[in-house]
Amino acid sequence: MPIIDYLAVSPVAWIVVASILGLLVGSFLNVVIYRLPIIMQREWAEQCAELTGEVSSQPETAFSLSKPRSACPHCGHAISALENIPVISYLVLGGKCKACRTPISIRYPIIELISACMSATIAWQFGFDWSAIGGLFLSWALLALTFIDVDHQLLPDKITLPLIWLGLIFNLGTVYTDLNSSVIGAVAGYLSLWSIYHLFRLVTGKEGMGYGDFKLLAALGAWMGWQALPMIVLLSSFVGAVIGVTLILLKQHQRDIPIPFGPYLAIAGWIALVWGDTINSTYLHWSGLA
Repeated sequence: MPIIDYLAVSPVAWIVVASILGLLVGSFLNVVIYRLPIIMQREWAEQCAELTGEVSSQPETAFSLSKPRSACPHCGHAISALENIPVISYLVLGGKCKACRTPISIRYPIIELISACMSATIAWQFGFDWSAIGGLFLSWALLALTFIDVDHQLLPDKITLPLIWLGLIFNLGTVYTDLNSSVIGAVAGYLSLWSIYHLFRLVTGKEGMGYGDFKLLAALGAWMGWQALPMIVLLSSFVGAVIGVTLILLKQHQRDIPIPFGPYLAIAGWIALVWGDTINSTYLHWSGLA
């Protein structure tokens, strides 16, 4: 039996494969989360140098998602393939560099495990079809956006804009919603936060969020349709309130330091993707509307 046919009839096998794939992709996402902001900063610096006529001060060595090879930031030891096996290598090495024994951040295996759990959940919820394939890509993108925004208060166009187009492409085949709802969702998602941003700035004189948030909500609208936007906004506000209050109570965050909104949108969007129908039906049931 071909492997694709086997995965289609064996949910357990599909979940296991998706989990392993999630671990591998999670390892790559660690690279994206670290390198993409640096790549963007170098591109901005080069563009500024061109506009001002100055000589670019950026290093001439190639720096991309694939080059140079991953290495220990402390001693420069190049990480071999055996040292880069998701989670396992971290445990075998005791969470330290093989060469200099400098501790390795536990965030790397955590992101790999989160990716695996998200991938397994998508496989379990959607089965082996196009909705699961799209759900995996969306999950991985949201995970990368979450940690980039936490680190840099930045939601890169290199991820958010392709997400919008990818959502529209999937819904050409009505995978998650019809195309009309998808297009309206993209427009409404962008314009809703854009309007709130300008209203908040008009009233307070401050900027409450960035344009990346508009594009992320537009992407979520393109994937799930305009009908999902109210749930996503409400869920993101709830998640943000819970996490923000928790961090303040644990003294892990000062009250006057802004918290990026992108991670809350990403978390809410993923929850809506996986359990949106269940949440809606439960609400309608308990409210007596259904």
